[in-house]
Order: sequence, then structure tokens, then C-alpha cells
Amino acid sequence: MKATQVTIPAEALLKHWQGHRGLTRRVIEAFPEDQLFSFSIGGMRNFAHLALELLDIAEDGIVGMATNKWVPMNELKHISGERVPKTKTELLQAWDKVTEDLNTYWPQITAERFHETTVVFGQFEQTVLEAYHYFVDNENHHRGQGYVYLRALGIEPPPFWDR
Repeated sequence: MKATQVTIPAEALLKHWQGHRGLTRRVIEAFPEDQLFSFSIGGMRNFAHLALELLDIAEDGIVGMATNKWVPMNELKHISGERVPKTKTELLQAWDKVTEDLNTYWPQITAERFHETTVVFGQFEQTVLEAYHYFVDNENHHRGQGYVYLRALGIEPPPFWDR
């Protein structure tokens, strides 16, 4: 059988990412407010802190993907301490704002741009498409930690396939 090239439209990539973000949002919603900011297992960060990392990666990542203007790693808000929501509502509001940012910046990424090499957050040399895959993989990883936390708290997490 002859191999053929498979092409995934940019809109499908955004839909994929937004599907994962929607599922992660439901994981945030599933946490009791006090446990979201305090519960951890084995020295891992609490889920609110993990969600803040995901917010920064998506918020500053989409700008970098679209414009090639990357915030240095040490200036990401969850590292610098600039973004510290105090409630689940504040965290979800920030999450929703970043979701809209993705919708705003995504159309600015050209097909050629996905194949350009960049230095993500001033540290990681890779193509924009590779950065996209890292962002989604990182979210899946941290959401998995959230699933473990929820189960340890006796809470059934949302179905992982419901994106």
C-alpha cells in the first residue's frame, strides 16, 4: 500500500486543544473549593497551581505561536506570582478568558508558521507545531494528576473521553 500524506486543518487542531481545555475546566469544577487550593499527594502541587501553569502556557503560548513574541519562562505568571486567584470562580474566569484568547490568536497562525522553528518561552527550540503538541500533552499530564486527586477525595472525575 502506498503511503499518503495526512493533513490536519488548523481549525481541527484548535478544536482538539479546546476540547482538552473544556475537559480540564470540568476537572477544576469538580474540585471542592478548599481542596482545589490545598490537596496534594506525594509532594505534587495542588491542582489550582497545576491549572495556573496550564493557563500560562496557553495564554502566553498562543501569543508566541501567533506572533513569535515569547514571554521568558521565569516571567510566566504562575512562576512570577503575578497570577494568584483566591477562589475557584476566579480561576475559572481566568480559564475562560484564555479560552477566548486562543480563539482570537489562533487564526493569526499561518500554515507556514506551524513549521517554523522558534524558541518557546526563551528555552525550548522547536517548531510551532511541536510546541502545540507539547502544550496539549502537558495539559493531559496535569489533568491526569487532577483525576488522581479527585479519586483520592472520593469524587468521580468527568469521563476522559468526553471532549
